[in-house]
Amino acid sequence: MDPKETIKKNLKRRSEFVDKVPVHQGIPMPTWVELSLIDVCNRKCSFCPKADEKVAPDTFQKMTRKIIDEIHDQLLEIHFKGTISLCGYGEPLLHKDINYIVKKLSNVSKVEIITNGDVLSQKKLQDLYISDASKVLVSMYDGPDQIEKFKKMTINANVPEDMVILRDRWYDKYNDFGVKLTNRAGTVSIGEQEKIGKYQSCYYPTYQFLIDWDGNVYLCPQDWQRKNSMGNIMQQTILQIWKGKTLTDYRKNLLSGKRCANPCKTCNADGTLLGKNHAAKWKTIYNIN
Repeated sequence: MDPKETIKKNLKRRSEFVDKVPVHQGIPMPTWVELSLIDVCNRKCSFCPKADEKVAPDTFQKMTRKIIDEIHDQLLEIHFKGTISLCGYGEPLLHKDINYIVKKLSNVSKVEIITNGDVLSQKKLQDLYISDASKVLVSMYDGPDQIEKFKKMTINANVPEDMVILRDRWYDKYNDFGVKLTNRAGTVSIGEQEKIGKYQSCYYPTYQFLIDWDGNVYLCPQDWQRKNSMGNIMQQTILQIWKGKTLTDYRKNLLSGKRCANPCKTCNADGTLLGKNHAAKWKTIYNIN
């Protein structure tokens, strides 16, 4: 199996709903909101900042029900029509309130969970299905033998087969470990990395953002050092942050091909793989050619 094909399939699948552009109060709304539920992971993958405790230590901090409820209410207020992704800076299934979180947020929109699968079980999968999880994406790091394990688990859990998406991630450094390898905004150097500066434009802040366990909003999941918060949803609304000066300045610069502020100036990710329709509408609004 070619690891690049898995990446292409994932991008194609996401583009089907990410690249739709809902408008609210005259501006494009986000279609991808990622939540970092818990700041701990049971694995230390070499291509992830969690491998270095000096860069991304496990703090065991976790998102509270109060913040989840606030996210729920605020997304309803902006008539959110995208996807909520549970992933971020830790392993989401380690959060003990995962079923409550999925059930609550599924009232707003589709909820996807990205997991390494280590703590996934038949019972957990059944509970996630009952809680109305849309997809469970399992990143398999140990080898092809995991395919049979998770297929059998899906059958025994009596959940729809297409609810579980298995992603091959067991490759070596010569195949980028089977992931879309980046330096995570300057925190990872392993593998064949693109040079910083190769990519200038970036569409991330035109269609998505990440909410950390404490309610802080960040540009994207590349920002593992949490360089610059766009705001906090317990102090401002999601709409205020989305339209606010900080995020607007980043959006304008990145649409103009200027990675001139942290964390962007140390990032080597190609940020134009998704969000082209959002980017086009924002360029019209900002009068950017």
